[in-house]
Amino acid sequence: MNPNVRKYGLPAIKALITLAFVAAGLAKLAGVEDMVAVFEDVGVGQWLRYVTAIFEIGGAVLLWIPGKQFYGAALLAMTMTGAVLSHLFILGTATMPPAMVLLILSAVIAYTYRDQSPLA
Repeated sequence: MNPNVRKYGLPAIKALITLAFVAAGLAKLAGVEDMVAVFEDVGVGQWLRYVTAIFEIGGAVLLWIPGKQFYGAALLAMTMTGAVLSHLFILGTATMPPAMVLLILSAVIAYTYRDQSPLA
């Protein structure tokens, strides 16, 4: 990887998705009406909203802890995979570009820190 991309691009991506995931997680924890409605429509229960919020905030924090970036990015990518699949197969909505973008960015970070994976 180009040293400039790693030096400037990667922190920019991490900062961007940290802001997005912390904001989304806090909205879920605060019980913002739209968030409650989405999880109601999924039909599993509101407990999943709280679990998702913890995953989002926790994953965003892990992105900044040396040696744990892979785990944070992987957790966020898995969370967004669940969001994309929920939108496609349960909610029946095609309005998921933000989830797809966050999934791709999380996957890029996970790939960059793949040497931290226990499978490496």
